[in-house]
Amino acid sequence: MKRRFKTIVITMGLLVLTGNFIGCKKGKTASEILQNKKNKSALNNLVSDKETTRKPVVFVTGYDKNEASFYTTAISYFANKEYQIVEGAYSIEEIIEWLNSNASEYPYGEIHIVNNNIPQLGLDLETTVNGQKLNKQALKETIENGEIPALKNVLNETSKIIFHGNGISKMTGLISNLKRTFETNKTPQVLASPYFTVFGGEFTDHYLAKPHYVFYPTANSPGKVDLSKEIARKYPNEKEIEWFSALTNERERYVGEPYTVKYNVPIEFTFNYVNSDEEMPYFTMQEEIMDLIANDEDLSKKVKELNIPIEKFRWKWQLKDDQLTIKGLSTVLCVLKPIIKPYGDLEHVKPDTSNKRLYAMK
Repeated sequence: MKRRFKTIVITMGLLVLTGNFIGCKKGKTASEILQNKKNKSALNNLVSDKETTRKPVVFVTGYDKNEASFYTTAISYFANKEYQIVEGAYSIEEIIEWLNSNASEYPYGEIHIVNNNIPQLGLDLETTVNGQKLNKQALKETIENGEIPALKNVLNETSKIIFHGNGISKMTGLISNLKRTFETNKTPQVLASPYFTVFGGEFTDHYLAKPHYVFYPTANSPGKVDLSKEIARKYPNEKEIEWFSALTNERERYVGEPYTVKYNVPIEFTFNYVNSDEEMPYFTMQEEIMDLIANDEDLSKKVKELNIPIEKFRWKWQLKDDQLTIKGLSTVLCVLKPIIKPYGDLEHVKPDTSNKRLYAMK
């Protein structure tokens, strides 16, 4: 019996409502922000005051589309700190090549990687140029195939790789492989947060927010009332959020107010039955597709890796010649609760990477 099977997880297209995907502030473009820093001394930009490590370098690994301003506001934030900013590196391969090509007698201190990722899909960053999107398995395969260049001895024992994205510290397998990728004669510290990173908020230029998820099959929403009841059951210990209000709120109107961002997560399976002894299945309803996936260990594993219940996808199928394609699409409503100080004045907690409650060190 012969069957060839291929699974693809597609990088999602965002349907954005608010929050960290669309910045609350409209300001200068990235090029204008960086132009304002042009007259700074090159040495001052590169070397720290102690002249033991270089000043922090920031890789902005994406660009804003439509009305989004995540990356533009991130550039503004780091430019105001006078960090060195690198744009146009959209893969781990390009980041390492830049670090190698721009090495000096001073080791890198902090290397910041800014990525507006979707937690269910890993990072919105390529492994190699035009390669797979970054997740645990894709990076593992790329490392084993020797496709990523080795990082030169450009770090020291205090060097840090800091990721600014969404829920990255919870991707333990991916973080472990990233640490391997950046190893030299020294092993760097890799820091990331379990929270969502927000730049350009209404009340502060950078803060973190705790995510809470509820899902439904795309284009088949049960309505905000039912969704608010479902998410309340899912997070019974979260007493401070009024869920219906949060699900209908698109931005932080006062400090600490919960609000919702919305996006879609796709998954696709392709079966090729050329020269196969198996009979190509035929479906009449979505439930039959879900039964097929549930009874196949590999398929069900792929769905479970997204942490979205199988019934929360809208399933479609297509038959063409000897090929069967199954596509699923789930809509995610993510309620973000900004991290604020538990006492004193009402204000956001500063995203301090040395704070172990905010950032995990691997």
